Amino acid sequence: MTTRTAGRSGRLALAGGAALCVLALAGCSGSAVAESKGAAAGAAASSPAAKPSAKPRPSVKPLKTLAGVRVNVLDGQTVGVGMPISVTFDKPVPAAERADTERQLKVTSGVEGSWSWIKDRNLLDGQRVDFRPQEYWTPGTKITVRAGAGITRHVTVGRSLVATVDVTAHTMKIVKDGRTRTVPVTAGAPGMDTWNGTMVVSDKATKVFMDSRSVGYGDAYAGYYYYAVHLTTSGTYLHQNPKADTYGGHQNVTHGCVGLPTDGTAKRFYDEVIPGDVVKVVGSKDTVAVGNGYGDWNLDWDAWRAGSALK
Repeated sequence: MTTRTAGRSGRLALAGGAALCVLALAGCSGSAVAESKGAAAGAAASSPAAKPSAKPRPSVKPLKTLAGVRVNVLDGQTVGVGMPISVTFDKPVPAAERADTERQLKVTSGVEGSWSWIKDRNLLDGQRVDFRPQEYWTPGTKITVRAGAGITRHVTVGRSLVATVDVTAHTMKIVKDGRTRTVPVTAGAPGMDTWNGTMVVSDKATKVFMDSRSVGYGDAYAGYYYYAVHLTTSGTYLHQNPKADTYGGHQNVTHGCVGLPTDGTAKRFYDEVIPGDVVKVVGSKDTVAVGNGYGDWNLDWDAWRAGSALK
């Protein structure tokens, strides 16, 4: 179960603005000139023809200072393979200025990627731009993010964890560094279906208070739910739910979240998951929107690149 705000039935709104982040391309400048030594004094010696001077490389323009910028990763953080670099702004960036803004956002990772302007569920158009590669990050990748002249972050991609929830089989398959295990779950009941598609863990908490009255479900539930892994800003969580002890593996009975049994299954998943890990839901309805949390992977590569202002 989950607390929710206005939006689709069965989902909770994420409190607080997401912090965002960008990566920097290193550059260098300078010139190299070949020199030849002259002959000894008083001796008539011919020196070989000097090599032409190498062309100086163009200097890298210094980044501008960007006001009101936030990034979604911390310096020194380890993230999962699905984590996009997300940058948000206090005010919308006008369409005519987005290309120049992108030029101030730099990512160094050794991997090709692209920025794409995202309509965040809780922000205005032009307040969020994300960077991701074509495929998930490779474990061990070192990423440097620069957002203008004032923000630099260094993050590392940790081990790979991708969990796939099959709402028709009522199971979740967890693949962690090539090792697989499957656990029983209960997902959203008919009419309160769990979002379909790929979501990315944004954060987690040992307990979250959830109240059905906040989303018009009367007195269906009100209380703390434990080992809560946050998936969308609309309020989708993957958390411990006593109903999963009975219905896990058999039937979908939640208000939109994914429930795990109380026998240690939920705690084990909670303990191992980190921000940036991937949770995919298959067999459900309505694919989660790109700006509802980190739904970036629900766009194919061509569609993702088309969202960049740098053509």
